[in-house]
Amino acid sequence: MKFNKLAITALLLTTFIGLSACQEKGPAEKAGENLDNAVESMGDKVEDATDNAGNALEEAGDKIEDKTD
Repeated sequence: MKFNKLAITALLLTTFIGLSACQEKGPAEKAGENLDNAVESMGDKVEDATDNAGNALEEAGDKIEDKTD
């Protein structure tokens, strides 16, 4: 019984993936991909900015520490 359910699920999943691969992307899907790319790009820029700020703070802390020694 479990094997039959698993086989049916696998068959349906394979069919669904196969059918979805055949369809062209519509305007909503293209817009969604553009939005995903924009959000990912913005996230990368924010991550870079926070890394740079963290590095600058660390350097400033090192300079203060050197002057107090």
